Amino acid sequence: MIRPQAERRWTVVQLVPAMNTGGAERSTLEIGQALVAAGHRSIVISAGGSWVPTLLAQGSEHIVFSTGEKSLSSVLRLPALRRLLKAIKPDLIHARSRLPAWMSRIVRRTLWPKPAFVTTVHGLNSVNRYSEVMTRGDRVIVVSETTLRHVCRHYPTVDRNRLRLIPRGVDTEQFPADHTPGDAWCEQFFSEFPALNGRHILTLPGRGSRLKGHVDAIGMLAALRERGLDAALLLLGVLESDRGHYVQEIKDLATASEVADFVAYAPPRDDVREVYAISDVVLQLSHRPESFGRVVTEALHMNRPVVGYNHGGVGELLRTAFPAGLVALRDAESLVNVAESVLRQPYPIDRRAIPTLADMQRLTLGVYAELIDGASPL
Repeated sequence: MIRPQAERRWTVVQLVPAMNTGGAERSTLEIGQALVAAGHRSIVISAGGSWVPTLLAQGSEHIVFSTGEKSLSSVLRLPALRRLLKAIKPDLIHARSRLPAWMSRIVRRTLWPKPAFVTTVHGLNSVNRYSEVMTRGDRVIVVSETTLRHVCRHYPTVDRNRLRLIPRGVDTEQFPADHTPGDAWCEQFFSEFPALNGRHILTLPGRGSRLKGHVDAIGMLAALRERGLDAALLLLGVLESDRGHYVQEIKDLATASEVADFVAYAPPRDDVREVYAISDVVLQLSHRPESFGRVVTEALHMNRPVVGYNHGGVGELLRTAFPAGLVALRDAESLVNVAESVLRQPYPIDRRAIPTLADMQRLTLGVYAELIDGASPL
């Protein structure tokens, strides 16, 4: 539920480098939507991107302005940003990335009345003076317990009273429990990926990067098939224009592991809900700890079991909602054992432990209300 409209209409500016795919960008869309629904003015400043039409359709405004170039030109653009913000007269500025945070924090000092300043730590950024700016907001939102620990460990002088833990949440309407794809979709999908038809489907979403665990998934598939499970693997999102060499390495590994006929490769798709729905297990095998596991929340909310490494935000979510899917980091034998166990028998998923988009929107607008209207924390 979105927080009810406040006593007066706010003007909130969110700054992000560009409005393309990504966790910070998605959150920008979601909070813009919540602001408009509550009767406020939502403005996003970015260099543009593929999600701008969606942003505008939701009722937010967009101003094209580059805040993402790490060069001297960013310093030279500070006067223009000051003029822009002075004309807007925002009640609150919300920076979601480091350079926009630096730029808006500097400019904010020259504005009167001075707008409130919020930052969100979306990722486990490198620890240095440049990243520290994300801890300098009047309120600092962290997206998971993992991110909270990261901030407190590496920036011990941060005022804990300014920190607000607000997990990213699943859109329960977009990813409903027990969703069933239509027959036409299934026919088209399996004609495109015949290797998956009639088999246990293991889906690993993730771009073409060595850190996403594709090698681990290939090894797991080979072991599962040796144990008599007729499983197949979908590498969802691995096909990217600049990752051809890496994909060929994965295909060569699948051939060497004698599972080439049971692996399907796909570019990023818009129908991930349907893909999750026909998956028997969704995998999250990133080698690097992530601040939050959006894939985990989406799949689990659809009652699809998730097997993932027990670190970062992924481990944090699985420990509360689906501990049966936890695997020690890069433990190949444990990965096979857990995947086999989950495939052979159902385990309960605690959907009550999954954070929701509505909660994230309500809590974020509550933070805004603290600063703009002096409301008590939610």
